[in-house]
Amino acid sequence: MNIFRLTGDLSHLAAIVILLLKIWKTRSCAGISGKSQLLFALVFTTRYLDLFTSFISLYNTSMKLIYIACSYATVYLIYMKFKATYDGNHDTFRVEFLVVPVGGLSFLVNHDFSPLEILWTFSIYLESVAILPQLFMISKTGEAETITTHYLFFLGLYRALYLVNWIWRFYFEGFFDLIAVVAGVVQTILYCDFFYLYITKGAPGPVRPASPSRAPVGVVLLT
Repeated sequence: MNIFRLTGDLSHLAAIVILLLKIWKTRSCAGISGKSQLLFALVFTTRYLDLFTSFISLYNTSMKLIYIACSYATVYLIYMKFKATYDGNHDTFRVEFLVVPVGGLSFLVNHDFSPLEILWTFSIYLESVAILPQLFMISKTGEAETITTHYLFFLGLYRALYLVNWIWRFYFEGFFDLIAVVAGVVQTILYCDFFYLYITKGAPGPVRPASPSRAPVGVVLLT
């Protein structure tokens, strides 16, 4: 494992912990898209079915279990424990526009036409767009809480570090996974608009879109 993969994993974990702590400490899930969190739970569930069939390392298994547990814990807090604070009126992204095309694409473009491989491919494609409901929600409300922006920043950082990880592995290990790389590039592009706002605003308080009528990159076609 190289340093970019490790720091990418830690950034991903930091994003999840930040979100969970935000919900638990404030006793509220206001500003958080439950639909995005459901999609992430689906991503981890379909990706890590190999927990039942193979063992790579204690680190690998532990991280997979943590991601799955945290994703479902987040969904539970949003839709059960703090349901009264969930802003469903603004969390209106049509997730079927993501799940159905991604499901079809995973059947058509994969490394091996087997159940586990198709589900893994589905998870890779879905993760690349799972953040769209959250970005769409921010575009509708016109702002995001500081904690939510930190969550998005670390998610974007995780994907950017993984891109560097793939470059490293290509040059030093001869490894190249076109499906994972293309999906990772798409996901990173979706964060570009947010990264610009995060850096220019310095994230001292609520982050607002440059124009209330302009949705983040990738969302405008579905508004």
